[in-house]
Amino acid sequence: MEADREMAHYFTREEAEALLPEITVVLYKIQESHRNVLALKTELEEIQAQAMGNGHHLYERILRLQQDVAASMQQLRDALEELEPFGCELKDPAIGLIDFLSLRDGEEVYLCWKLGEQSVAFWHYLHTGFAGRQPLD
Repeated sequence: MEADREMAHYFTREEAEALLPEITVVLYKIQESHRNVLALKTELEEIQAQAMGNGHHLYERILRLQQDVAASMQQLRDALEELEPFGCELKDPAIGLIDFLSLRDGEEVYLCWKLGEQSVAFWHYLHTGFAGRQPLD
């Protein structure tokens, strides 16, 4: 892990903000795929519970849902891979929370941005996470 940090790119606020329009597009894909996966898994669990009794007639529906879950999972993986080249870290797909590794007074920190925010306006220490967000200015 230390070797990874030595090679890490440290973002400035300006660099991070320049990526936001492209990252936003990818985040919407991630969120849609994430919601689809959760909804399909929930539906599948409900159908499987019904099938525990006399549910032989549900077999095809269960099979289709399993295939839909697998396809949605692949869409999610593809969207996550689209995010990788940006060099940021996805912390929460549901709210579109992104961290950018940065330096503040010589210490590694994260610049923190959430989908819907107009700019990168917060930072936090690596160990504090979203709860430790502090304004940049």
